[in-house]
Amino acid sequence: MEAPVVPVFCTGVSAQVQRQRAKAQGLGRHEQALRYLGQDFGRLQEECRRSGSLFRDPAFPPAPASLGFRELGPGTAKTHGVQWKRPTVRLINGRDLGGIRMDIGDCWLLAAIASLTLNESLLHRVVPHGQSFQHGYAGIFHFQIWQFGEWLDVVVDDYLPTKDGKLLFVHSAEGSEFWSALLEKAYAKVNGCYEALSGGSTSEGFEDFTGGVTEWYDLRKPPPDLYHIILKALERGSLLGCSIDITSAFDMEAVTFKKLVKGHAYSVTGAKQINYRGQSLGLIRMRNPWGEVEWTGPWSDSSAEWNAVEPALRQQLMVKMEDGEFWMSFRDFLREFTRLEICNLTPDALQSRKFRKWNTRLYDGTWRRGSTAGGCRNYPATFWINPQFKIQLEEVDDDGDEVGGREPGCSFLLALMQKDRRRERRYGKDMETIGFAVYEVPPEHVGKSGVHLKRDFFLANASRARSEQFINLREVSTRFRLPPGEYIVVPSTFEPNKEGDFVLRVFSEKKAGTEHGGICTFTVAFARARRHLHRPSGIYTGMVTSTRAQRLLHVHGGIYTCTVTFTWARWHLHGHGDIHTGTVSSARARWHSHRHSGIYTGIYTFTVTFTHAQWHLHVHSGICTPRSPLPATTAPEPPPPPPLAQHFAGCKSPLP
Repeated sequence: MEAPVVPVFCTGVSAQVQRQRAKAQGLGRHEQALRYLGQDFGRLQEECRRSGSLFRDPAFPPAPASLGFRELGPGTAKTHGVQWKRPTVRLINGRDLGGIRMDIGDCWLLAAIASLTLNESLLHRVVPHGQSFQHGYAGIFHFQIWQFGEWLDVVVDDYLPTKDGKLLFVHSAEGSEFWSALLEKAYAKVNGCYEALSGGSTSEGFEDFTGGVTEWYDLRKPPPDLYHIILKALERGSLLGCSIDITSAFDMEAVTFKKLVKGHAYSVTGAKQINYRGQSLGLIRMRNPWGEVEWTGPWSDSSAEWNAVEPALRQQLMVKMEDGEFWMSFRDFLREFTRLEICNLTPDALQSRKFRKWNTRLYDGTWRRGSTAGGCRNYPATFWINPQFKIQLEEVDDDGDEVGGREPGCSFLLALMQKDRRRERRYGKDMETIGFAVYEVPPEHVGKSGVHLKRDFFLANASRARSEQFINLREVSTRFRLPPGEYIVVPSTFEPNKEGDFVLRVFSEKKAGTEHGGICTFTVAFARARRHLHRPSGIYTGMVTSTRAQRLLHVHGGIYTCTVTFTWARWHLHGHGDIHTGTVSSARARWHSHRHSGIYTGIYTFTVTFTHAQWHLHVHSGICTPRSPLPATTAPEPPPPPPLAQHFAGCKSPLP
């Protein structure tokens, strides 16, 4: 018996079309941040001033549901006695971060907030100027937070949760600074509640406050050119943080023999290669955001090593030292610290011309059960159906011969981020286990658009590069260096049929082209036709020609879906990243209509009816490209795959 055709569906058409149109108009960039939940800070503030009332946020009210859903859910012991109160003092001041502490598991957010103050221009991208508890105070504040490729302007009131007269979450030791608590509230609002912030990495905060992309390094197994990587990262204005791993709760905030604090996030603020006693020596400049304890080992403020340095150079290196800032050798840095995070900033975040900038590209994508959720390379029968992206590396790095005599190559960084997983925790969902692989485009497909490699290719070819592991973090990123050429990136979940939306970002040091194969074109054509051509913001192009066709076109803010009914056809319709949606029905097909957040319910349809049609449907990498009527038969299935080849063994098991 013939196996049923599994239909392919896409979701969120209206949201995606609107998002793409907004991007085409420049919305979502920091200078034109999108109003989160449609709330206009300026208008709401003016309304409060005119009425003489203080703002109370209906979208994130001072209520139990804003605290959490499980441990911080309504009626739990931790939330008993919680009162929401407004601050009564001062103005938002980003300079004083001394002594900020947290009572829930979001210390990663503290480190990100503390590092943010090291760069005043970045700080005021997140905390806009002109907000005060004095002049024009109306109980309303706003912050700008990056989320999955877009900047959001997030409005909050200043009701803060307190217990026993103290702020429940982030607060300053002095108790008189509230900007960090309000920023935390805005971040909780975007993620659904405060409890959703429990557990994370500093890099997540780095990215959401800068729009950058983070790479991680295990300092126990550093790459041979790590110092060179640090120098180049600082050259670009990247944010760098490092820490000493803890093995138990007793290690938290423990101080080492040379006065380094375990579990704390340190910032890397500089690096310098110097001549020391006739040899080249790499130095690293560090900062403890709390400024209370400093390194006392070699190259610390008063160490004897400085006496052997030329006075002019010593003065140059020491002139900008601040409280909590110190130097140490790169060798000691590797010995003392265990983890390094580098947040590479996007070009719009680098206002100074002195920084060299990355070339960046960002693409939305989706994994859907039965259509685009193929799992990792361990599942060769379905791996090929995952979304595929082509990148073209064109220009080699300038420093090909500078580091260890390396062959010329193109450096780039891939980052795969899954969307909205914190917000979905209250519904029992958590981070999926994700990763990606990179394959060289075979010669017969070089220079072509719409390339989507099939199963046989992946059975016969090993990846040229891949993420270091599949892991259940929000983002997986890896730096690569490959020869010039064309490559296919395949992002996936570890197991098949795991659904989710994602963002793939490509950071390249030199010019690099990117393409999501055949992103959005479909053509249905036959004789004696009338035609309709619709192009919303360049997102997709569709041409339908027909004779005696029934036609219904409903235009609702640029939101369109199409239903195509025909016989004698095999079909495949795949929309990538919620760009468009459709339902195809045929003699041997089942279909599925997917509703996404109530935005689209299949009400608005464009219907074309025809028979014996010549058609071409090419959506997302040319998965299906028949050009003539097909008989109602099924092509023979490819032979079953052989036992897993060695190159499929690279997928590691997910974290427990």
